[in-house]
Amino acid sequence: MAVWTKDELDKIEKAEELEIAALRKDDTLRKFVTIWAVRVGDDIYVRSARGPAGGWYRGVRARREGRIKAGGVDKAVAFADETDADINNQIDAAYRAKYTRYPQYVAPMVVPEIKATTIKIVPR
Repeated sequence: MAVWTKDELDKIEKAEELEIAALRKDDTLRKFVTIWAVRVGDDIYVRSARGPAGGWYRGVRARREGRIKAGGVDKAVAFADETDADINNQIDAAYRAKYTRYPQYVAPMVVPEIKATTIKIVPR
């Protein structure tokens, strides 16, 4: 299994936003969508601000593979659900810390419906 390098983790963590695209059934990429991403330990996580109805989220859930771009990193990735309560609490804290200047947008990102869309991004 591939792992993130320290350089990749640092670059993604420092990037304000991440671009994400899921693979379609025909192996072409969907359109890249810009979203927030946070780092917890040696892992990268994202959540759908629109909950389960978010278009990029539905695409990611359908195929579980795609590509991300952030901070100069351009990488093929896999997507895994993250349901561990302790990790999700750490992810909440990471959103609050990284995006502290946007409290009105962070508050919805840490409610149960949105937390349920937490995706771990795994390098391929």
